[in-house]
Amino acid sequence: MEKNSITPIQYGSLVIGDGRLTLIGGPCMAETRELCLEVADYLRDLCGELNVQYIFKASYDKANRSSEGGRRGPGLERGLEYLAAVKERYGVPVITDVHESEEVPRVAEVADFLQIPAFLCRQTDLLHAAGRSGRPVNIKKGQFMAPEDMQGALEKVRSTGNNRVMLTERGTTFGYHNLVVDMRSLVTMRGFGVPVVFDATHSVQLPGGLGNASGGRREFIAPLARAAAAVGIDVLFTEVHPRPDEAWSDGPNSLNFKQIREILSKVKQIHDFC
Repeated sequence: MEKNSITPIQYGSLVIGDGRLTLIGGPCMAETRELCLEVADYLRDLCGELNVQYIFKASYDKANRSSEGGRRGPGLERGLEYLAAVKERYGVPVITDVHESEEVPRVAEVADFLQIPAFLCRQTDLLHAAGRSGRPVNIKKGQFMAPEDMQGALEKVRSTGNNRVMLTERGTTFGYHNLVVDMRSLVTMRGFGVPVVFDATHSVQLPGGLGNASGGRREFIAPLARAAAAVGIDVLFTEVHPRPDEAWSDGPNSLNFKQIREILSKVKQIHDFC
């Protein structure tokens, strides 16, 4: 895949889509301030060691829980405080999901990038609000969407005058409680002239696979990440938690520190070679 066939996204000193690899990584949920700082500290140093650009990610609210009793996170204000603490201490940009149009202006005061969850990738008002914020926008491809249909979501953001958009592959529904990755989608979506992201951890999710929660097949993260790097990606997205079995959300498809080091090292080698 041609690395220079797209228009790069520039944000401060960070440039996505110019041939360098970027990691979007962090815990699924911004559980506590201490957890966010612990993960950001490790991943910033790891990316510095491997010459990979880094964006910290964590969600202040997971509004699409499998069950009524599922934890949603610290909420808007406390969650943004945690993200602000990461930015202040480590000087890295941060990204977080937004689920409601009304929350976009407040989130954009702290977050450097806005992320549209896969389930909401066709929500016109949300896409317009994210575009009007002026922040770069990462749109996750819905599990129900063909890659070519993501051009519609892309154009909704672009209609606001915001051309700093990237698209994420995160698996497609394959029967019940399972996802499959079609690597061709990375080629298709990059053909729209935007950087592409491979979400290696959500792609191995088993939606609703635990009955009242989602499961995951962590053992498949590494081979899928390597395959995506060989096809051609600008960004690798991973959920990272120092103790995945204790994570409040998506523990079965999260990586610990040792695992992300091994995977990112190999992905960087393949990315640079291809």
